[in-house]
Amino acid sequence: MDIERLEPEGLTLLRPRVFGDVRGFFLESFRQSVCDAIGMTLPFVQDNLSRSVRGTLRGLHFQPKSPQGKLIQVVRGAVFDVAVDIRVGSPTFRHWYGVELSDENHWQLYVPPGFAHGFLVLSEVADLHYRCTDYYRPDDQGHIRWDDPDIGVAWPLERIGLDAPLLSDKDAVAPFLAEL
Repeated sequence: MDIERLEPEGLTLLRPRVFGDVRGFFLESFRQSVCDAIGMTLPFVQDNLSRSVRGTLRGLHFQPKSPQGKLIQVVRGAVFDVAVDIRVGSPTFRHWYGVELSDENHWQLYVPPGFAHGFLVLSEVADLHYRCTDYYRPDDQGHIRWDDPDIGVAWPLERIGLDAPLLSDKDAVAPFLAEL
């Protein structure tokens, strides 16, 4: 597995080796020893699968009381995946990183605790699988506006022919980071 450490510090892009032929492909999607070697020592305790249609933007989400680390991979379709550093006092506070994850490149993004996460679906449908370092708690949900100008994520809406994304009711009224 090829490993790329990213900025903001803590983000890591994992590129698995894919072995393919006319029958299909094989790849190793998780190996604890790789996680240990790059400092991803928190245990993963929950796996989630999310399906969304083109133009759906989920995020920016975080857990204020029990922050989750997430190992994210798209198993169907393509998304523009974003992580925002919301660690108060971090030298990269409010900085974001975005990358296209797809079922063609098989890349994974590790988003450590202390980051907000979101994604925009680029394909007709996308299935996103992610492993979490803490359990989902309905009473521990934080939301930041997807278009917060202090963060300035360059969502590729024009690439999929949209002026605005499809949002949940919560995401549509999420506060700006400065309000939190």
